[in-house]
Amino acid sequence: MDAIKNPFSPGAGSPPPELVGRERVLEQARVLLGRIKQKRSEKSILLTGLRGVGKTVLLNEIERLALREGYRTVALEAHEGKSLAALLVPALRKLLFELDRVAGAGDKAKRALSVLKGFINSVKVTLGDFEVGLDIEPEPGAADSGDLESDLPSLFLAVAEAAEERQLSVALLIDEMQYFSAKELSALIMAMHKMQQRQLPVVLLGAGLPLLPGLAGESKSYAERLFNFPDIGALSEADAIRALGEPTRAMGVEFEAAALTEIFRLTQGYPYFLQEWGYQTWNRAVASPITLAEVQAATATVRQRLDENFFRVRFDRLTPNEKRFLRAMAGLGPGPHRSGDIADALGVTVNSLGPVRAKLIKKSMVYSPAHGDMAFTVPLFDEFMRRAMPDLS
Repeated sequence: MDAIKNPFSPGAGSPPPELVGRERVLEQARVLLGRIKQKRSEKSILLTGLRGVGKTVLLNEIERLALREGYRTVALEAHEGKSLAALLVPALRKLLFELDRVAGAGDKAKRALSVLKGFINSVKVTLGDFEVGLDIEPEPGAADSGDLESDLPSLFLAVAEAAEERQLSVALLIDEMQYFSAKELSALIMAMHKMQQRQLPVVLLGAGLPLLPGLAGESKSYAERLFNFPDIGALSEADAIRALGEPTRAMGVEFEAAALTEIFRLTQGYPYFLQEWGYQTWNRAVASPITLAEVQAATATVRQRLDENFFRVRFDRLTPNEKRFLRAMAGLGPGPHRSGDIADALGVTVNSLGPVRAKLIKKSMVYSPAHGDMAFTVPLFDEFMRRAMPDLS
């Protein structure tokens, strides 16, 4: 097949040719955005799921929905190297300048910029070697205490009032939220609580690994009443077949039924892997229909690509002890697994696993779906570990 016309798009956050199986979540987001515009209370949405299930793709699609509804959007990606304040300040600065330029009476946008200046001074936000400043006097006593849990709700309140004055709504979209510290997550939850209490036009649409609901609940007990946590999982076999078959059918190319069944078996329905197998199989195929033999021939190439990129970048961040822990987990199968079983596989006591387990959770390699259980955050990582480390030694 013509590689240039390949309809599949494997990549981090790359939109698939057909976004299938996510209609319920998109409808939930549509209702949320509509209700907030009408000053009606609705829970914000935090998407949760393993790596490669399409959370970023969904966030991007929700941002497009928000823009069509007339929202101003602020899109951020959390990571270990930057604080929540450092992520928010440049984006809010840009937003407030935009609001200030919108025609209308009132000066709440200017006041919000003044509050932002006080917030910047209190947290000493810098980007690289350059301080993020504003040529404006800070408002004394507004978001300038240096306590994030106190200051962030005050800052959000000023931003929301500026948007409300201009009859606009704001959608804050944050990916990889599990990287926030407990204090940052608590401050963000408190800020959104303030928005809901006062029915102000700011909504949070976030995404993170499956540990995010637990982190939010530990941070603030009312988080479950403030957010919906849709679980974004693997696609059903029917949806996986649609994700593969519809893009090729639009180009006059069909899959054999057995070929589609084999790709589903290999990928377990995870969207990122569906795109990888579809991409490589298309490039290997010579004519329609794409056959089971061509899927099988492409599989070695797919696994090599995954091992060298998707899996390897995570594996290379691990210490030898962390690798042994994950290899012991992998030897038990996909999971989840009891901590006691992992300890038995390693020949150590459960208590001795605590430090390495904590480091792996911090690196977002594993999470605890239930007390005493551990599971991989990356689908099919057990298979990769068995290929990368044939045995524990």
